Amino acid sequence: MTTNDIAPPAGGFAGPVKRSITIAGHETSITLEPLFWQSLEEAARLRSLPLSALVAEIDALRILAADPPNLASALRTWALSGAINRSS
Repeated sequence: MTTNDIAPPAGGFAGPVKRSITIAGHETSITLEPLFWQSLEEAARLRSLPLSALVAEIDALRILAADPPNLASALRTWALSGAINRSS
């Protein structure tokens, strides 16, 4: 059953992609779906930051949480929150 309201994302569905990012001098691997990478890259571009700097800032906020999630979850949450805020 399909509806006219729901469509696959542009470019189709894609599995996660692993990237290495340096945070505070330490290299870490992060696995995210391409749409999340694209969202983070755009957010970094809009802030005139390298992607690694944006990820480091989100990581710094993440570790202040009462029950910090893993970094990939924090990045997904941050990116999705930004997309929701832009659409409302």
